[in-house]
Amino acid sequence: MSDRNVKVLFEGGGFFEGPRWHDGTWWVSDFYRHQVATYAADGTETVRVTVDAQPSGLGWMPDGTMLVVSMKDHLVLAVGDDGSTSVHADISAYCGGIANDMVVDRHGHAFVGNFGFDLMSGGTPAPADIVRVDPDGTVTVAAEAIDFPNGAVITPDGSTFIVGETMGNRYTAFDLAEDGTLSNRRVWAEFGPKPDATDIAAALGQLVVSPDGCSLDADGHIWAADALGNRAVRVAPGGEIVDEIRVPGDLGVYACQLGGEDGRTLLLCAAPDFFEHNRAVAREAVLFTTTVDVPHAGLP
Repeated sequence: MSDRNVKVLFEGGGFFEGPRWHDGTWWVSDFYRHQVATYAADGTETVRVTVDAQPSGLGWMPDGTMLVVSMKDHLVLAVGDDGSTSVHADISAYCGGIANDMVVDRHGHAFVGNFGFDLMSGGTPAPADIVRVDPDGTVTVAAEAIDFPNGAVITPDGSTFIVGETMGNRYTAFDLAEDGTLSNRRVWAEFGPKPDATDIAAALGQLVVSPDGCSLDADGHIWAADALGNRAVRVAPGGEIVDEIRVPGDLGVYACQLGGEDGRTLLLCAAPDFFEHNRAVAREAVLFTTTVDVPHAGLP
């Protein structure tokens, strides 16, 4: 696997997720500092919005309005230029666990996943629905029985939606229509059998790759954070891992995103672990950057 120069961009976070490259800068959610901030090339942090119930997935509507997932109250919030928030949609009726990552398509449809079960308390793994929030705030179930939907991308032509299933050992693809309808469900990449354990520890032990936050490149490959593997992997359609990046300190990598002026900078969200009881009070999360060969493509 490639040997790259991995650099620290920012240290001292709670738990970073949902990284995006937008309007020439990095935007990143921090669960336990309850903020979405931007990060300049020199590591300067500027807080853009505060989300008391934990921010996660980020996206932008066609008119430029930023959307952010508010995890614990199961809301999608619209953010004003002054950092004020309003409720774009309430998805609580559709969530089996706390709300999580999101991708917004070019028409303004927001696709939001949730954990499906109480991960932090060691609950029994259960599938989750992906909901679609239309531009007017209408909520619809877009896809059912996804094993912990976590990180999704949309191809550059807008025709294909691909989502990681953290508890499923796979990526799943759908055809994406202009009205936001998902159809023709199929396996995009498979790393191993779907775990068959009902105990969370046993199920986690059956994962070969546990896809978390991810980013699509111009070759049609996905850079994926492997939440249990302490790495980011570049995945080819079908599931072959063709590249791997680890960060200093053997920290866990929980999200990644391609960006930068030429699209070849890979931002990596890292922390010692993902457990809330550890991360909520510590300030040990780190943002790293490195350079890859193939640039970003698609959304987010």
